[in-house]
Amino acid sequence: MRSLRFTLGSLTLAFMLAALIILATGGSPITVFSALFKGAFGNLYAFGYSLIVYRHYEPPIEIFRTLNRATPLLLCGLAVAVGLRAGLFNIGAEGQLLVGALAAAWVGYAFKGIPALLHIPLAMLAGAVAGGVWGYIPGLLKAWRGAHEVIITIMMNYVAIRLTQYLVNHPLKDPNTLNTATPFIQPSAQLWVIEKSSVFSIGFFIAILLAAGYAFLMRRMSLGFCIRAVGQGAEAARSAGIPVARTLIITMCLSGALAGIGGAIEILGLYHRFYDQFSSGVGFDSIAVALLGGLNAPGIVLSAVLFGGLNTGAEQMQIETGTPLQIAGVIQAIVILLFGARYLKRRA
Repeated sequence: MRSLRFTLGSLTLAFMLAALIILATGGSPITVFSALFKGAFGNLYAFGYSLIVYRHYEPPIEIFRTLNRATPLLLCGLAVAVGLRAGLFNIGAEGQLLVGALAAAWVGYAFKGIPALLHIPLAMLAGAVAGGVWGYIPGLLKAWRGAHEVIITIMMNYVAIRLTQYLVNHPLKDPNTLNTATPFIQPSAQLWVIEKSSVFSIGFFIAILLAAGYAFLMRRMSLGFCIRAVGQGAEAARSAGIPVARTLIITMCLSGALAGIGGAIEILGLYHRFYDQFSSGVGFDSIAVALLGGLNAPGIVLSAVLFGGLNTGAEQMQIETGTPLQIAGVIQAIVILLFGARYLKRRA
């Protein structure tokens, strides 16, 4: 309950400060936030009326857009949460997402004649492996030389950006387009799209299953116990016989793999090819998702949907009211500051 009160209080404070900024610029917070909510979830009043009166069960398209935007945030949020459980601050989810997405795109277009039931898992496995390898490097340096994971993962982000940029501009570039992109993936590698919604695939449900797997890992498996024990105190865990170095490496591999799957789902379910720097900071937004969710699976799911709604609703808000969509970024930044301060206080 204390955690829930802090979460609600942080969100309230974030929206209050955003409202003050809107007032200072001559806008109306009620109008702006109404447009933000409508852009995120659609006209729920009209949907409820048609559901009750006409038995019309099709939700607004805005909900599908929000869930679609929430999918990579959810997976990268789980990636950050896994690291934080072990006391590791993984800032490299953005780079892990990029390399996972490129690996999935390559498997998606280079492997031909494979049935979808095999091609899709193979492409997602490629994304997980690529992201896991990208997480393995800072994990190894942390366990072997004591290098700080924040510095290493930040540097790995830039390496991932430049590496994928080079590959998609040269050896993996589609020769039939002027865009800096790979060829389109095969139809057998595309995630199945929900009927009547071209922007929402089964990727969201895969992310929900992985969130359930994360909860099971942390509460019902010995590896999860080791991760939590190392996060509570590495020296105490080592004294109890827990292999701290190996746990740190495995944790970073798991973290990178989750972010890599997030990138793979973006390619297989939405873009169907890899574009240069297609991610708009999802890996960084996921830090707020993990912190706001309290590092728990249900909380991370709700937090991802909230931030997905902020991202999609901000676009509609700007169109209707002329308010800059950076207001959503202000809300996210305040949440990160509040939860980051709380996390550091707990660690201290």
